[in-house]
Amino acid sequence: MSSAPTASTIAPRSSSPYSGLPSRFLRIVAWASFVLNTFIIGTGGAVRLTGSGLGCPNWPLCAPGSLVPTEELTYHSLIEFGNRTISGPLLVSAILVFVLTWRLRATRRDLFAISAVVLGLVVLQALIGGVIVWLHLNANLVGTHYVISLALVCITAAYLTRMYEAGAPRERVVPKGFAILTHVTTLAMAFTVVFGVLTTASGPHSGDSTIQRDGIDAVLMSHIHAWPGYIAFGLTLALLVWAAAQRLRPLRWNIALLAALVVQIVIGIYQARSGLPPFAVGVHMVLAALTAAAMTVVVLRLKRPASEAAVVEAR
Repeated sequence: MSSAPTASTIAPRSSSPYSGLPSRFLRIVAWASFVLNTFIIGTGGAVRLTGSGLGCPNWPLCAPGSLVPTEELTYHSLIEFGNRTISGPLLVSAILVFVLTWRLRATRRDLFAISAVVLGLVVLQALIGGVIVWLHLNANLVGTHYVISLALVCITAAYLTRMYEAGAPRERVVPKGFAILTHVTTLAMAFTVVFGVLTTASGPHSGDSTIQRDGIDAVLMSHIHAWPGYIAFGLTLALLVWAAAQRLRPLRWNIALLAALVVQIVIGIYQARSGLPPFAVGVHMVLAALTAAAMTVVVLRLKRPASEAAVVEAR
């Protein structure tokens, strides 16, 4: 005769602190979304810096009656069409992340909200790209287009950071002063990006040889852009010293952020003194997004899931 079941055998299994963690496939797709959102900034920069902004003069078609470049068009068409082509996989990855996260929405409302924002912004980006072509590279829309792309890199980085942690309530694990200084640094970084966009818009790389920008002095804007960058550097250095002294959770990402800022400053000085060579400007644009993404991770690591057992450290 079998023995009667004990309380331990019939008791419901306790919920795992790791419940709600994304599947391996979702993690892969989420990384693909981040990489594609970063990559499209590079290809979009190539479009602008090679004067290929109107290489495909129509949208959503490239040329009248043709989705792809025709023989009558130039290499500018291939560059612009290549940038448009990346929008397809980028949209697919955003949809996949959203659909796969939908199944976790009960336990991971944070990830679900982030995935919904990413999908919405990706769709908005596609529409803005079409309007930009229709309005012959309107400077304000081009700048907005870049800022949204940069925001997408930051938001997808936030998704990656949160998906390696459990969906438990979060608590601050750094001194209040450190958290405040981090947010002030974020503000300085935001000003740096905004003035950087205005500086690029006032420069010689308008996206097409027929488009002329005027009204803003490029040299003056480069100086205005530099000052919040130097302030952000000084604040980041202070954060690094503080985090190292007290072994705070954001330390590794403080190091990464400072390294990215140093590279950005060096490239910025080089391009300003070398007549804005297109390749350097393009690298500066991509690194700006990655630097902002590193800042995002630093902010997120000010907190952790309340239960130590529920933490999966982001590697």
